[in-house]
Amino acid sequence: MKSPALFEDLNILVTGAGKGLGRAVVEELLARRDRFPRIKIALSARSESDLNGLAELARGSGVETLILPGDLAQDPVAGVRRIQKAWGRIDVLIHSAGVGRFGDFGTYTPDDVEFVIRTNVDSTFLLLQETFNLMKNQTPQAGLRGQIQVITSVAAEKPFEHSALYCMSKYAQRGLLEVMRIPAAKEKIRILDVRSGAALTPMWGAVEPGMEARMMKPSDVAGAMVDALLLNARATIETLTIRPVGGDI
Repeated sequence: MKSPALFEDLNILVTGAGKGLGRAVVEELLARRDRFPRIKIALSARSESDLNGLAELARGSGVETLILPGDLAQDPVAGVRRIQKAWGRIDVLIHSAGVGRFGDFGTYTPDDVEFVIRTNVDSTFLLLQETFNLMKNQTPQAGLRGQIQVITSVAAEKPFEHSALYCMSKYAQRGLLEVMRIPAAKEKIRILDVRSGAALTPMWGAVEPGMEARMMKPSDVAGAMVDALLLNARATIETLTIRPVGGDI
């Protein structure tokens, strides 16, 4: 006998849904429709073309979708407000959108700094603030007002030589999530910091076969994230660190 779905009616926003880990989470949700029988998914990414095929896949599975094309760095809260107007509430935010520029510490330019910080820090703060303020005023479902998962990185806890900007932005995200857990606990909102190691996503660019063999697949991370969504409301996972079995790359 199948166990009953704990969270049946969920409105879910996934940022960075067009590619990589964000897309993998959406695909995992669709693959587990028996556990999520009545979900709606809002898909956010910079490129609308990256979202159209995924939206068709979702609709083919009977899932209502919203497509939210746009750069979070330009307007981090527009998508949240569109969902509130269309659906009334957001039960889950999965924040996967992020950028990186990599190189020797002494070669970064002010443009590099602005590019990474605007998306990974400024936009993350404003997106999470807007979502949290919406969630805390919602009626709980299955004991929770909301769930927020942010894909940070193992770079939020471990330095990598050619990742000064990326590490700085991810340490900032980690600090924000740790602070947010204090009011979130009072409001029945779960906060999960997903510290992913090397998974084969477009951010890596061209990858040699030997390195690719050492990396995780996006579905490895996505599966664990969806498992965390299904955890009973009386418990929470605060940090999910998942990395290749052979260690960091």
